[in-house]
Amino acid sequence: MKSLRIMTINVHKGFNVFNRRHILPELRDAVNTLSADMVFLQEVHGEHKRHSRRFHDWPGVPQYEYLADTMWPEFAYGRNAVYPDGDHGNALLSRYPIVQYENRDVTIHGTERRGLLYCQLSVPGQPMVHAVCVHLGLRQKHRLQQLQLLCKLLDSIPDDETVIVAGDFNDWRLKADAVLAECGLHEAFVHCHGRPAKTFPAHWPLLCLDRIYVRHASCHNPRALYRKPWSHLSDHVPLIAEIGL
Repeated sequence: MKSLRIMTINVHKGFNVFNRRHILPELRDAVNTLSADMVFLQEVHGEHKRHSRRFHDWPGVPQYEYLADTMWPEFAYGRNAVYPDGDHGNALLSRYPIVQYENRDVTIHGTERRGLLYCQLSVPGQPMVHAVCVHLGLRQKHRLQQLQLLCKLLDSIPDDETVIVAGDFNDWRLKADAVLAECGLHEAFVHCHGRPAKTFPAHWPLLCLDRIYVRHASCHNPRALYRKPWSHLSDHVPLIAEIGL
């Protein structure tokens, strides 16, 4: 393999902006058109009993499995938040075998549950590809501590193996780049366009919350999907990029 096409999107638990409509079937159709090799998902449901009774098109399988469909034979899920009706967390969909994965709890304290879904993938021609799906906290103090925990994870990965870190960093104050540079990561949009992409809110993007970082790899043609149907399928703008191996 010379490159991987990756995508990251906060799926907003399968609802459009303001939670007015369940749009998971439309989201699946849209994601399928991109032919991505790996899809990083945040705020995806494993289960929700009340929604399954309320919406006639609610899938009979976990949302990440429904989105994977026949396009991505491999998927991994990291459950972060658990409540009486169900749970949600991060997920990774992949065309290539996920040989090992773990969900690292990076909750600092309180009820805002957060995790890092760390996957190791077998990609042809590569010793190992490491992927981390990220959804960090809303408070800057928590995010900085979570970034240090991410760096601790990255320090355990060999320097000569490809690392891709993507997701919703909630980093509206733009502090993550400096921290992650110490771990050897560079951000796709900063590298190619000089600044991160504005991704939130989807209808009028002002904040740079979503990112794609790589180590021992190159980024090409990173794009933010601002137009329809994407602007109506989540409250976050999805990002895609080609990752050269």
